Amino acid sequence: MEIHIGDRVADVTLVSKEGNRVELTIDGKPVVVDIVMAENGSCSILHDGNSYNAELIRGEGGKSYDVNMFYRSYHVDVVDTQAKYLHLRKDSSERQSDKIVAPMPGKVVSIPVAVGDRLKAGDIAVVLEAMKMQSNYKVNSDCTVRSILVAEGDSVQDNQTLIELDLSKEE
Repeated sequence: MEIHIGDRVADVTLVSKEGNRVELTIDGKPVVVDIVMAENGSCSILHDGNSYNAELIRGEGGKSYDVNMFYRSYHVDVVDTQAKYLHLRKDSSERQSDKIVAPMPGKVVSIPVAVGDRLKAGDIAVVLEAMKMQSNYKVNSDCTVRSILVAEGDSVQDNQTLIELDLSKEE
C-alpha cells in the first residue's frame, strides 16, 4: 500500500502479523514492531527497544488519519493501491479477472455482495483488513457473483481466491 505522510510517500507492505508482532517493509526496508491498540484509538508501539505512544483519529472513509505523538502531529493518507492501479490501467484492453484474490494476508471484514448479484465497474465486492487498516476491493467491469469462497471474519492468505465472477459478455 502507499502511505502519504505530508510530502513523503512510503511504500508499505505487510509481511506477517502474529498477535501484536507485525513484520512489514517500508520502502523495501524490513521493519519489525510490536503494536498494541486500545479501543479509544491510542496505540503503543515498540520498535528497536524504543517505546512510542500515538493517538489515531480516523478521517472520513477510513483512508486518512491524524496521528498525534508527543508534541507532533501528522496527517496520513492511505492510498488504495488497487484502485490506483485499476484507474491507471483503465484505458488498457485488460478486463476484470474472473476472480478476486487477496493481495496480502488479512481478515475478511465485510462481503457486501451475494451470489447472483450483478456488479457494475467500481462496485465493492469485499473488504479486507490488514494491520488495522481496511481496504475495499472493487470490480473494474460489469460482472455477476458466481460464488463466494470466504465468510466475514475469515482469515485469508496472500493470493487466496475470495470471490469467483462471471464476466459480462458485452463489449
